[in-house]
Amino acid sequence: MWRTVIERYTLPEMGNLWTEAYKLKTWLQVEIAACEAQAELGYIPSEAVEEIKAKANFDPKRVLEIEAEVRHDVIAFLTNVNEYVGDVGRYIHLGLTSSDVLDTALALQLVASLDVLLQRLEDLISAIRERAKEHRHTVMVGRSHGVHAEPITFGFKLAGWLAEVLRHQERLINLRETIAVGKISGAVGTYGNVEPRIEAIACQKLGLKPDTASTQVISRDRHADYVQQLALLTASIERFSVEIRNLQRTDVLEVEEFFSKGQKGSSAMPHKRNPIRSERLTGMSRIIRSHAVAALENIALWHERDISHSSVERVILPDTCILTHFMLIDMTELMKNLLVYPENMERNMNCYGGVVFSQKVLLALVSKGMSREESYAIVQESAHAAWNKPDGNFHDLISKDSRVTQKLSLAEIETCFDPQQHLGHLEEVYQRLGI
Repeated sequence: MWRTVIERYTLPEMGNLWTEAYKLKTWLQVEIAACEAQAELGYIPSEAVEEIKAKANFDPKRVLEIEAEVRHDVIAFLTNVNEYVGDVGRYIHLGLTSSDVLDTALALQLVASLDVLLQRLEDLISAIRERAKEHRHTVMVGRSHGVHAEPITFGFKLAGWLAEVLRHQERLINLRETIAVGKISGAVGTYGNVEPRIEAIACQKLGLKPDTASTQVISRDRHADYVQQLALLTASIERFSVEIRNLQRTDVLEVEEFFSKGQKGSSAMPHKRNPIRSERLTGMSRIIRSHAVAALENIALWHERDISHSSVERVILPDTCILTHFMLIDMTELMKNLLVYPENMERNMNCYGGVVFSQKVLLALVSKGMSREESYAIVQESAHAAWNKPDGNFHDLISKDSRVTQKLSLAEIETCFDPQQHLGHLEEVYQRLGI
């Protein structure tokens, strides 16, 4: 079922980048680029390359038929291509090893996927930025350890999210350079049958840089970095989702996922409005984190290479890219349509008579010459007397405490309970983010 949901969002934009046909297309791109480089250096006739480019093609089904017999995917692919190009096919794959094609083509897939992810990330950035602007003055209580702390604004909470996704954007831009690397250096990376100039020319044609020092493969630290960066991005999406889930709890209900007409939350309980999108995003992030572990384990290959990484990457790379793409789209839609309830935020902030303003009262007493220890004891006494009482009212208790009123006027006490006293410097944060 989850694949059906994901495909609705990812095809053709992301899903098509991980089809068998697209993979073979990138293989052919690499082979042709290598042929063009060989021709530029005079190793093969230019006319032959033109004929290859005119005739070269493949049939994914036919490739699978051949592979079933030869048990080698690249040989099966080359055999099928040669069925189209004929005699000039002898110039294809000249001096190359399979991983020259596989790893360079994989870089093309990963770069194309990353470009799509950067577009979708920009959409999420815009959505968070707009909601942060909208709610820059929407006052709510901040929480630490899950317990009421001091006032913030919902816009300030979203400003933190915005700063986080902007960091991810910078990381992914840098990651693009890390992963946009190819190798055409032969069986163990020594250029024994293909010279470095061919690699340089072919990679330039493909929009890649040659790997600094490859073995038969491009070292898998690059690919592990790729998966880890996406795991980090989706961990942030999980953080946002968990916060929404917490704020949507019935006893809190400060925000809520949009509930469309005709939507149903429970087969048993008609009243239910569940945070299903946030829960789904939370679960998907776990899958990507597990893929990050597998990507790390792919780094340690035997000697100049083995293929223990190959079977892993056939699962984790498409899954990671497709799931991340889905999560970005789903989180963007969630943010755009998120229901926000300022009246509930105000109610929750002022429960127990505004105990969240305790520090302001403490500091006011200290400013009047009372010791911090004495001030803390007095304020805590009233706060705990109000805490978890149906009629508990910290404001009233403080206002009637003679130890407090000897130091503070009623007007000064009222000032302590003004949430704006906590928010005066938030503009500086908003300005840093251009909100």
